[in-house]
Amino acid sequence: MNGASRAKGWMPRIISTPPMIRSFLLLLALSGLSCSNIESNQGTTPTPNVVLIFADDLAYADIGSFGATAYTTPELDKLASQGARFTNFYVSQPVCSASRSSLLTGSYANRLGIHGALGPSNTHGINADETTLAELFKTKGYSTAIFGKWHLGHLPEFLPTQHGFDEFYGIPYSNDMWPFHPENPEAWPDLPTLEGTAIGGTNVVGYNTDQSRFTTDFTNRTVQFIEKNAAEHKPFFVYLAHPMPHVPLFVSEERAGKSGAGLFGDVIQEIDWSVGQVTSTLERLGIEENTIVLFISDNGPWLSYGNHAGSAAPLREGKGTAFDGGVRVPFLVSWPGTINSGSEVSTPAMTIDIFPTIAEILDAPLPDKPIDGKSIWSLMNGSQTEPVQEAYFFYYNRNELHAMRSGKWKLNFPHSFRTMAGREPGKDGIPGKYDYSATVGLELFDLEADIAETTDVSSQYPDVMERLMKLADAKRTELGDALQGIEGTENREPGRSTPPNTTQ
Repeated sequence: MNGASRAKGWMPRIISTPPMIRSFLLLLALSGLSCSNIESNQGTTPTPNVVLIFADDLAYADIGSFGATAYTTPELDKLASQGARFTNFYVSQPVCSASRSSLLTGSYANRLGIHGALGPSNTHGINADETTLAELFKTKGYSTAIFGKWHLGHLPEFLPTQHGFDEFYGIPYSNDMWPFHPENPEAWPDLPTLEGTAIGGTNVVGYNTDQSRFTTDFTNRTVQFIEKNAAEHKPFFVYLAHPMPHVPLFVSEERAGKSGAGLFGDVIQEIDWSVGQVTSTLERLGIEENTIVLFISDNGPWLSYGNHAGSAAPLREGKGTAFDGGVRVPFLVSWPGTINSGSEVSTPAMTIDIFPTIAEILDAPLPDKPIDGKSIWSLMNGSQTEPVQEAYFFYYNRNELHAMRSGKWKLNFPHSFRTMAGREPGKDGIPGKYDYSATVGLELFDLEADIAETTDVSSQYPDVMERLMKLADAKRTELGDALQGIEGTENREPGRSTPPNTTQ
């Protein structure tokens, strides 16, 4: 059975069989499908379980199948060997909240009014009118949960349980937004661990002073959720959003010092362990062939943290820039028996495409509001290699259009950016100082020949430049560009709230 057949639903074809036997075989076939399918008005549709694992600041070359050599990631490498490895996969923005909003809604973050990294002083978050992945799954009767980092608004109306998730155990924003921040500790209140919308949970009582159990506890809760729903024969969607390797780095006692590559290596290996816990649970329960597992990161490495940051090599720059080191991330997807094992996809794609891909697999309708993604199911199952989108656009820093990619071409628009080039990197959790005066002009790069974006070839390809500039101008009209003073005609407002007058 190929992937396309499974995505559309499958029934056995019975030819020249006596009526009594035909009825018996049909009943047998339907009973066999009942554990992995639910009935809809359109007939029997597939309901694969979905596990979405999202790391924080894990860079392009931080896992073995993408080039890491200082430590091993056997579970992630196994995941890659069992499914598809996307080598030109992007996030819409190189920063936490904006990146996550695109993943969960299929829209560019600036379309939703989500910029940068929301913190405890922000009074806005994801709008209740936006449809999240969890809400999409709920239309098909799934159980849904998130364990880990949310970061789309910390006030009650913005938390996951108000946006389609049945369960939430984790932190509302980044793990460095706490009173132990190395540069500005007085700027941050205590970091809560939430169970639903209440402070508490099994990780700590009240507020965090130690994050060493984060990866382990969020993984254990994910495993328990999978076990519970498998026992009840319910389809499930679980979003395991690791707060790390975003600084500050912590690792559990059982896995400390095991990588041979310092604390950063230990943290990556613990994330690898987490992936193994999830996949081995699926295998133990016998549901691995009915479960899609996706592994992605939210952006590239936070380079100013030196030995507490990863590597995007051979890509240029890192987090906080629209160069590929900031926006190109590792992406693995596995669906045993449906997605070809060991396949590699070099066609460009983006996190905005995950939402419509899941919608196609589930045969679920897309939201009434416009979204930007398109299904990449054909890329996952190998039936297509051509891009599903003509171009992808990278916004940053309050709706500034910094770059775009179309096919093999990457066009950077004039803007300033931060860099650690020529600077002393940070060490052991204390960051170095970025140079914020660096600039890039209108420059075109051929990423197939120049993956590190070093050589501007714009003068050699005027036709390419003309085509890309027209696409960019159309996107500016639609979503705006603060660098050119364009507001955009299709931007939507985030959710807004006035918090109660209490002390956090």
